Amino acid sequence: MRAFLITGMLLVGLAHTVAAQDFRAGIEAFHSGDYEAAFQELRPLAEQGDAYAQGLLGLMYEFGKGVSQDHVEAARWYRLSGEQGDWNSQFYLGWFYETGRGVPQDYEEAARWYRLSAEQGESRAQFNLGLLYETGDGVPQDYAEALRWVRLSAEQGHADAQVLVGSIYATGDRVTQDYTEAVRWFRLGAEQGHPLAQFNLAMLYKNGLGVPQDYEISVKLLLRSAQQGFVSAQLNLGSMYERGEGVPQNYAEAVMWFRLGAEQGDADSQLMLGEMYRRGHGVLQDDVYAHMWVHIAASNGNQYALRNRDIFSENLTAEQIAEAQRLARECEAAEYRGC
Repeated sequence: MRAFLITGMLLVGLAHTVAAQDFRAGIEAFHSGDYEAAFQELRPLAEQGDAYAQGLLGLMYEFGKGVSQDHVEAARWYRLSGEQGDWNSQFYLGWFYETGRGVPQDYEEAARWYRLSAEQGESRAQFNLGLLYETGDGVPQDYAEALRWVRLSAEQGHADAQVLVGSIYATGDRVTQDYTEAVRWFRLGAEQGHPLAQFNLAMLYKNGLGVPQDYEISVKLLLRSAQQGFVSAQLNLGSMYERGEGVPQNYAEAVMWFRLGAEQGDADSQLMLGEMYRRGHGVLQDDVYAHMWVHIAASNGNQYALRNRDIFSENLTAEQIAEAQRLARECEAAEYRGC
């Protein structure tokens, strides 16, 4: 009997060793991008109840890594993992319920799974749960609770949450307006490279709100945001080059940034590009192209362009106006590229 027990313990120990080796092999294959091998190693462990392996299978099914993409199957594995307390799977299952991916859309279920994950400190779940309290989806609308969860997320370094908390303080939306607090939170997001945080912090420096007014710092922050394609930063950076605020006045540089915004369909940038053509600043003066861009800006809802389109037609013949409108149609068809 004693020998049998010893043998039994050895067999159990050997099984644990093999399982651990399989798990390590599966993880290594997953992180190296060999998803088919990872699936072969992790699937048996997941079926035996390993929560981490179940969560990884959920990821693989969600994104079609090593298997055919299947959101229903992903949700099934996330649930098995989440029911064992895996915070990552709980977050993803909450996201599935919020978006109706692989399961019927259900905000109450989304909130339930987010809360389980958020209470374990998962910053993405805290942020999303805060947004549900903000909108009242799946939970009673509660702005104080929304701010509490979003702030918890921000304190853990979630950049979107930091931007939102900064915006709440900057606008005084249900809190006492506090530009110093806004600067603090925007700075944290900006240091992570968040383009909206960089833009908002730049605007506070430009206007001297919560910090001493400093155009040079504003330009630096706008440049970082604009280089990531953030259209409002491109527009404002173009305006600062046009006026020589924080940088030497440079019309060609202004035109470059206005054009980048215009190519993204931003009506304000399109209007400014039209103005540059009308004045001949940074480009050859051309009333036809000025009219073209203002016509496009008006079509995209810019109210100034709608009200003042005639100003851009004063020096044009009927034939030139028709040409500008033709060019505008071609530009719109080309999604504003190469105009």
